[in-house]
Amino acid sequence: MSRRFLRMAALGAALVLVAGACASEDEGSSDTTEASGADSSGSEITACQVTDTGGVDDRSFNQTANDGLVQAEDELGVQGKVLESSSEADFEPNIKAFVDQGCDLIIPVGFLLDGATQASAQENPDQKYAIVDVDFFDADAGEDISYDNVEELTFATDQAAFLAGYLAAGTSTTGKVGTYGGINIPTVTIFMDGYLAGVQQYNADNGTDVEVLGWDGSDGLFTGDFEDQDKGKQTTKSLIDEGADVIMPVAGPVGLGSVEAANEADGVKLVWVDTDGCISVPDACDLFLTSVQKKMDVAVFDSIKSVVDDDFKAGLYTGTLENDGVGIPEMGSDIPEDLAKKVDEYKAAIISGDQSVTPS
Repeated sequence: MSRRFLRMAALGAALVLVAGACASEDEGSSDTTEASGADSSGSEITACQVTDTGGVDDRSFNQTANDGLVQAEDELGVQGKVLESSSEADFEPNIKAFVDQGCDLIIPVGFLLDGATQASAQENPDQKYAIVDVDFFDADAGEDISYDNVEELTFATDQAAFLAGYLAAGTSTTGKVGTYGGINIPTVTIFMDGYLAGVQQYNADNGTDVEVLGWDGSDGLFTGDFEDQDKGKQTTKSLIDEGADVIMPVAGPVGLGSVEAANEADGVKLVWVDTDGCISVPDACDLFLTSVQKKMDVAVFDSIKSVVDDDFKAGLYTGTLENDGVGIPEMGSDIPEDLAKKVDEYKAAIISGDQSVTPS
């Protein structure tokens, strides 16, 4: 679908001052995407997405969430708008801009928007929000937080990452696999935990000692952002130099640096995250062993549809293997039959609750 990006001049001088220090070359900290859908019951509904710093075209996290918005434009006829955040300083003014515009649903994307979303939700109790990848929690009090106007869209990506880790261990020829993250936050490390647990289970089943480089269950490798692809390339090269032949970057666009590094190496495979790598980075499909899919597009679409249907429900949604909110793509013929069978068995065991995805 054709999308056009427009400057948000209506944000006014306050936004310019906030974003000035980190403005991009086109002098804007963020863009708005606006598209009109077909005539339908949703034609009067406006759904507004605020990205994190990876941007809407990251071919991973933000783009997957945006796919749900685009689908809602196409199928429900809603009007979609997007503001891209150049830095964390943009989160609060971008959300406020959409409140001021009277959006029917505001969709902040990512853990980093937690604080700005909570503040806005408290100040605007009649405004509906659906925040992606966040379960509000008061760490000091040890208590869950919920709001009557916010749906929290979360995903048990450790379940799908367990399967990817098992596959990685089962196909590694060096006995070493790797992973690294963008920023050390729970929504990144949950992937790494599941990956590690899957490798550990493979070792327990087969009496092997496949090593995971980059994450030990509490500490590991992080580039520090979700933008610098060169950091991704260099981090991946360091893992390859240490012997890793299957690597999972959990870093949004930074992972494109891993694609470049793997393409320059021999016999190295990648595990993509958030979306199917063969769809988001089709030119590199032959490099992907599998992908850990976080089906944010489905969750975002369903949340928008609930607003269209006047059936919006605040509270926690969790995508799992059982409800197809997370998963891995269908395994191809390049995966040994016995290994594929074991992965399918573990998927069933995770769904039944008989298999833990927590690393030991």
